[in-house]
Amino acid sequence: MSNRNSQGVWVCLEQTDGKIAGVSFEMLSEARRLADELSAEVSAVLIGNQVTAQAQQAFAYGADKVYLCDDETLQHYRTESYCKVLEDLVREHSPEILLLGATNNGRDLAARLAARLETGLSADCVALALDPETRNLIQTRPAYGGNIMAEILCPVKRPQMCTIRPNAMERLEPDASKTGELIAVPASLKEEALRTKVLEVIAKAGGEISLTDAQIIVSGGRGLGDEKGFELIGELAAALNAAVGASRAAVDSGWIPYEHQVGQTGKTVGPKLYIACGISGALQHLAGMKTSDVIVAINKDEEAPIFGVANYGIVGDLYQVLPVMIEELKAAFAARS
Repeated sequence: MSNRNSQGVWVCLEQTDGKIAGVSFEMLSEARRLADELSAEVSAVLIGNQVTAQAQQAFAYGADKVYLCDDETLQHYRTESYCKVLEDLVREHSPEILLLGATNNGRDLAARLAARLETGLSADCVALALDPETRNLIQTRPAYGGNIMAEILCPVKRPQMCTIRPNAMERLEPDASKTGELIAVPASLKEEALRTKVLEVIAKAGGEISLTDAQIIVSGGRGLGDEKGFELIGELAAALNAAVGASRAAVDSGWIPYEHQVGQTGKTVGPKLYIACGISGALQHLAGMKTSDVIVAINKDEEAPIFGVANYGIVGDLYQVLPVMIEELKAAFAARS
């Protein structure tokens, strides 16, 4: 689409089993800010089955309109059906900006939709701004392994599309008193027309806590020395009911899978408590966790950059510090029970 007559900032909400993902609220908050600068409306698209009640959450975070497509064929995410719903809406209403989450489903959906609309797509954005003269969206994302921050524009085609990293944008406080226009949208495809079927949804084994949703994260870095160090990290995480994170150096060394990586080239997190063990504090890592409410750093090097952002610092050998912490935590929790 050309950029003529395009208007409004749109957010594609992501939900699983009726629960809206946190990144959706972050995108709505950012969309509200952008729309206010553009003197435009914020519209949210909610696709699923039996999700009508969740529309109020979108209004609470700043949406003026919610396009609701509620149908049993949309119970589970499938690229074909979700993309058709969103494509039809975008072609009919011509939004100026469209935001989706940089999640597994969001990345899949955004790529398919951008190709169909023949517009640009910036992936994994961590910041957005507007050029007031052209109304172009300045989309910032890490590039070259996180060594630079690239600013990307889509000056010709609309909508300007990008996926947003979870925990990268500030989430506004919801206002439950806010209301808006709820617009029912029919499903675009019948079940018999869909080429794929969801036979079963299997939860991830091991009951691991997602980094993006975790309230507490314990991360390990190169200072662990080897992969066995993550056994100790895991023990501390278990004591705190926390998720396990890692620096890029630990992941590149093959000590832990990439899905645990925190930083510009990994996940951006914002837990209430972040414990960095043996992590020096490279800029790429700090960019992924510096918005945590409380940061505790444990490192032998008192000059490590991580101490510059930490609320509490422990200078010492983590292999001596962590066992003491684990025992004290276990004793404290046992005393409460």
